[in-house]
Amino acid sequence: MLLAPPQPAPAQNSPATSQASLATNAYPWLTTPYRTPASLAARFAPPAGCRRVALPAGSFGHWLRFLPLKPAGTAVRLHTGKLKPLQTVHAAVVDIDTGPRDLQQCADAVIRLRGEYLFSQDFRRIHFQLTSGHTVGFADWVAGQTFQVRGEEVLPARKPAEAPTHAALRRYLDLIFTYAGTLSLARELRPAALASIQPGDVLIKGGSPGHAVLVLDAAEHAATRRRYVLLAQSYMPAQDLHVLRNVEQPQLGAWFAIDPAAEWLETPEWSFSSDQLKRWP
Repeated sequence: MLLAPPQPAPAQNSPATSQASLATNAYPWLTTPYRTPASLAARFAPPAGCRRVALPAGSFGHWLRFLPLKPAGTAVRLHTGKLKPLQTVHAAVVDIDTGPRDLQQCADAVIRLRGEYLFSQDFRRIHFQLTSGHTVGFADWVAGQTFQVRGEEVLPARKPAEAPTHAALRRYLDLIFTYAGTLSLARELRPAALASIQPGDVLIKGGSPGHAVLVLDAAEHAATRRRYVLLAQSYMPAQDLHVLRNVEQPQLGAWFAIDPAAEWLETPEWSFSSDQLKRWP
């Protein structure tokens, strides 16, 4: 049985607002009404003998669990509209825009979802680090505080103040994507034990090359307590955010079995060491 889809902070909605509208507001980039049957939770049932792990309502993990997906069979496309050359590594495509520029790559897609979640809760909580180490908050940015890069220096600058709309969020995030990446994101997160992996965690190797994969959901076997996870990524060049297919164990579909004692966790296009799992502070 599916849980109720996430709702944004009550202050943003009137009591008369319908459940469908609440869910749409939780995913404000959508251009069509949110449909629970098209969500991640509806598309991917847990493996046999497993139940989804309990998550607090309003948490990042709960929000990720109900992400909207594009119709089954949708291909992954690059930011240019061209097909991703490798179409065998995805099980679904998340219904979220990539943007026309080569910006929303792997770490950027993780930042995008985290930023969208926080926007649905309280826009004042949105802030991300640049590769330089500077932290840029969305509330400060819409208030008129921005930055400019001169050579190796990041200097404070001013811009016109504006309302904290979703359009403003997208422009802010594109700026973050330009000056952040796996290195800054890895530094911003804290280490987590593979045995405790949960939705919202990030498998990440900072650097160049580096990569980041987001944990969208988790289930646990009732008898063995073994965890299974759904993973998502963007890649280079910027492309549709997609749910990964388990190509090593195709019988699991999109679920990946977690072995806490393993040294590596293999995903279709990247191998992560067990100490590269991180969590938002």
